[in-house]
Amino acid sequence: MFKKQNELIKQLTDKQIIQNLYMTQLLLLAIAVGLSFLLFDRFHEFLILFNAPFQQALKWGVGLAIIVLIIDYLIFKGVPEKYVDDGGINEKIFSTRSILHIFILTAIIAFSEELLFRGILQTHFGLVTASIIFAILHFRYLSKWVLFTMVVTISFFIGIVYEITGNLVATMIAHFLIDFISALQIRMNTIKGGNSNEG
Repeated sequence: MFKKQNELIKQLTDKQIIQNLYMTQLLLLAIAVGLSFLLFDRFHEFLILFNAPFQQALKWGVGLAIIVLIIDYLIFKGVPEKYVDDGGINEKIFSTRSILHIFILTAIIAFSEELLFRGILQTHFGLVTASIIFAILHFRYLSKWVLFTMVVTISFFIGIVYEITGNLVATMIAHFLIDFISALQIRMNTIKGGNSNEG
């Protein structure tokens, strides 16, 4: 089933993948907004999620991102490529994007996913429930257990930071930095690979 899913994704054009990505994030954002009306008694309670010291958000967000990126680097260097290959999906998404477009994409992803999983689901149903739902939505990685474990673990770490700080902005900063820097690395590797082939 997962192989068929990956094959279908591979057949999508660059434009179709980006459109699907934006539509997915828009859907997650719509779900988050809809659930916020159902689960929060007052709009003020929802706004409190963002009412935390920015210095604290920056410290926790940057700190967590650095730790995760170092662990990611060590895993990708120490594990055979077949265990961490996502089928070239992330390459399709990020390799030919401008830095500005990558910035916008990863910012939207961080905002919508953290708003839903941390701000709404974890706030009302707890860390474990939010992490399970997050894992279910990333089922395409199930055929690559190393990647799947990494994705779920990162989500759990971000959730722990939210549990400790109650600072939604901190989780958004961490998520954004992890995705943005990883995407830039993909872009840079593609450019280097292209230059090597030309040489």
